[in-house]
Amino acid sequence: MSVAAIIPAAGLGTRMGTSSPKQFLRLGTSSILTHTLRKFAECKLVQTVRVPLRKPDMQLFQEELKQQGLAEFVRVVVGGSHRQESVYNGLKTLDPKTRVVVIHDGVRPFVEVEMIEAVINTATEKGSAILALPCIDTVKQIEGNQVIATLPREKIVMVQTPQAFRYEILKEAFEKARDDHFHATDESCLVERLGYPVTVLLGSERNIKITKPGDLPLAEMLEQNY
Repeated sequence: MSVAAIIPAAGLGTRMGTSSPKQFLRLGTSSILTHTLRKFAECKLVQTVRVPLRKPDMQLFQEELKQQGLAEFVRVVVGGSHRQESVYNGLKTLDPKTRVVVIHDGVRPFVEVEMIEAVINTATEKGSAILALPCIDTVKQIEGNQVIATLPREKIVMVQTPQAFRYEILKEAFEKARDDHFHATDESCLVERLGYPVTVLLGSERNIKITKPGDLPLAEMLEQNY
């Protein structure tokens, strides 16, 4: 079974408020992005990884990949102006014989290898799989600053990555979105709109996404206790 991963990392990370994009901030002795890539290198089901980056970041990160022994496993590609374009750029570089594609946030370095394997195996069998956590808070639907509905939280989940899809399903979803000028915040949304079922697997509270300053102390604590 041929499995490829796409880990988009072309964002500027403005919410973090740092001069360097968040994916390149140091966590211990390596960048956050390198920590993430190591998890995929540990997963024996994944044969190759694509990392979409901004052009100014490509050469410097390629050097880091060489230093970390990841250059043969990871291929850097040109990212887009938004996540969807970046992932699509990575998808277009994959061998059409690829069986399953896994997509993961570059700033989720604490994903467990078992989770990567779980979404791959489920996508192989059922077509698509994502990770999510149950919603424990009350959720309100609003317009402006007015509540218009209280949503049943037992029917709501908080989605994480990795997400995995059979290659042909993901390719169809991206091409349809391109043709329709449709943009989404995650890949499963593109697949859902074509009517394909998406299986939800239980994620982890450790699988945090590092996006704002308050996330860094938690990430450092998790790294020390990992």
